[in-house]
Amino acid sequence: MRPLTIETGVQVHAEGSAMIALGLTRVLCAVSVEERVPPFLRGSGAGWITAEYGMLPRSTNTRSPRETSRIGGRTHEIQRLIGRSLRAVANLDLLGERTFTVDCDVIQADGGTRTAAITGGYIALALAMQRLVADGLYAAVPLTDAVAATSVGLVDGEVRLDLAYEEDSQADVDFNIVKTSAGVYVEIQGTAEGQAFSRDAMNAILDVADAGLDTLFQAQLDTLATADNA
Repeated sequence: MRPLTIETGVQVHAEGSAMIALGLTRVLCAVSVEERVPPFLRGSGAGWITAEYGMLPRSTNTRSPRETSRIGGRTHEIQRLIGRSLRAVANLDLLGERTFTVDCDVIQADGGTRTAAITGGYIALALAMQRLVADGLYAAVPLTDAVAATSVGLVDGEVRLDLAYEEDSQADVDFNIVKTSAGVYVEIQGTAEGQAFSRDAMNAILDVADAGLDTLFQAQLDTLATADNA
């Protein structure tokens, strides 16, 4: 895994925020809490968690236009992935009729932005919920487990963890794996970019991912234990 750093309390107006860096990839995650829910949840007493994702124009080698009027298919898919991943470890029935919006903005991209957004987004979400506990709105944080994500690829016949862009662009097989700290998978995205892969190769990829995810879970735990959520 590339060098990992996590800084919390980076946006003072957000209920929870975290900047996660994996190598040269940096993603700012911030959570806003609103006293409303989507129409399909009104009157249910349950809450909702959703996500928005974006890349700053110069987060990549060349400038990418802002998605102002219409978001692209890739962005839409990543937003849905982040939302699904975070809802998988939340007890929505205990949220009350509140919406937690997790904004994930890529400051700098060098591979693994969606997986970093999930890992950092969880920390920001947990911090936001801790604030509501401190305010007396919740008796306890309504999260069942932690959730994190990482990428693994098969590059030149070798299984590699947490791919940087150069490795990702050369990978024959590319996986994104989302898992909870309870040991169950939320999502496995696997694609043969070059040559097809065997069941044995997939098992090896998942083994490497599991080891990397254990590192991320420990980092999340350590961060939340000492977090500055000012």
